[in-house]
Amino acid sequence: MNGIIILDKPEGFTSFDAVAVLRRLSKEKKIGHTGTLDPLATGVLPLLLGRAAKALQFLPDTDKEYQASFRLGERRDTGDVTGALVEESQAPVSPETLQAVLPAFRGEILQVPPMYSAVSVNGKRLYQLARKGIEVERQARPVTVSRLELLSYDPQTREGTLQVACSKGTYIRVLIEDMAKAAGSCGTMTALRRTRACGYTLEEAHSPEELQSLAQEGRLEQVLQPVESLFAVYPAVQVSPAQATRFQNGGSLDLCRLRQAPQEEGLCRVLSPKGSFLGLGTVDRQEGLLRFAKGFTEGETAS
Repeated sequence: MNGIIILDKPEGFTSFDAVAVLRRLSKEKKIGHTGTLDPLATGVLPLLLGRAAKALQFLPDTDKEYQASFRLGERRDTGDVTGALVEESQAPVSPETLQAVLPAFRGEILQVPPMYSAVSVNGKRLYQLARKGIEVERQARPVTVSRLELLSYDPQTREGTLQVACSKGTYIRVLIEDMAKAAGSCGTMTALRRTRACGYTLEEAHSPEELQSLAQEGRLEQVLQPVESLFAVYPAVQVSPAQATRFQNGGSLDLCRLRQAPQEEGLCRVLSPKGSFLGLGTVDRQEGLLRFAKGFTEGETAS
C-alpha cells in the first residue's frame, strides 16, 4: 500500500501510537509521519505508507495551522495543562490588552525552546533533563508566525482561543506564554488542534474508528492520497518516453531538451508522458541539467 493517509489524531495518542495503529490496519510495514504531535494535541497527522515513506527528506516547508485554547493567570512547567503549576497571577487582562500584544508576535519572531521539548542540547533531549528537574540555557530560534488571530476570549474566566499559522519548529505553548507575559500576566495552553499540515486539512482527515471500519470492509485504499500530493507546491515537468526511462534509471536530463523546463532552480515533479508521477528532480541551471533526486515508482533503480 503506497500513499498518504491523513489521520485525525485523538488526544492521548502519540505519533508512535498512530503509526502502530495504521501498521496494524494496513498490514504495511513501512510507515512514517510528517511531524510529531504531543499527546495533548489532536488533528491533522499525515502518515506516509510504503514508497511514500521515502518522501520525508523532500517535503516542502509549508506552514502549519492550529486552533489553540489557553488560560491566563497560571503557568505550568510543561507549558500546558498536563504539567505542574509553577506561577499564578491575579492581574486582570482585557480583550483590548490581548489584541494589542498580538502584532508583536506576527511575522518572524524569536522563540526559546521549552524544556519539555525534543530539542537536543549537548547530546541530551531537553525533556529528559526536565524530567530530572534540570533546566539548561537554550538559544532563541527564529520562527515565522504568518497568522495570529484571537478567536475568543472571556475576561471573567480568562480563557480564550487562538488561530495560528506558523512555520515548522514553532511552539504554540511558548507563543501563549510569551503573549501572556506581554499582556501582564502568565498563561498556559489548555488544548491544541492542528487544522492543516503539509497542505492537508481536517476535511481530509479520518479518525482511527473510521479507518478501522474501512479496513474491516477492505476499503482502506479509498482514503489514500497519492504520493504526488505531498509535492503539489513544486513545479511539474512532463518528459518523453526515452527521458522517463533515463530518469527512472537515475540519469540526468538535458534542460534544453525538455518541452517546458522549470524556470527556477530547486525541486520539481517529474511526470511521465501520460502524466503519472515518476519522482522528484533537481533543476541545475548552471549545468543545464535536471538531476534525479528521488523516484517513487516500482521500477526505481537509483536511490
